Amino acid sequence: MIPLLAFYLDRLEDLHADVQRAIDELPPEALDWSPGPGMNSIAVLVAHVAGSMRYWIGEVAGGAASGRDRPAEFRTKDVGAAELKARLEAALAHSREVLAGLTLADLEASRLAPIQAREFSAGWALAHALEHTAIHVGHIQITVQLWGQRR
Repeated sequence: MIPLLAFYLDRLEDLHADVQRAIDELPPEALDWSPGPGMNSIAVLVAHVAGSMRYWIGEVAGGAASGRDRPAEFRTKDVGAAELKARLEAALAHSREVLAGLTLADLEASRLAPIQAREFSAGWALAHALEHTAIHVGHIQITVQLWGQRR
């Protein structure tokens, strides 16, 4: 793997570890709890992170169809921590495979993002996936804090 992508993968793995730590000690009801109307639960956020990674890294940057059902990610409910962690690990494992096969030239290549119906460079898709994951990890961490503070 080229050094740039090895660093990228290291950051992605750190973010996944942050999610795992955030949900490790939560009771099952916390995973489906939402801090307010129109706000996502932790389960939804985890499912969305896994689906988004599989899409942006695997499909857009890597060229392997993801079969993503984005709306279903936002209907995630009654899914335990073990299953959520398995989804994350599957997305991360697939990302490792994709990243190992990419070259510097691939990063500049234009790729179709089917959901958006437009093209992005593979490098842009990877940057977006990392940024998007980090944002939602923050959402998960804040939701865990709010769960702990509810009365």
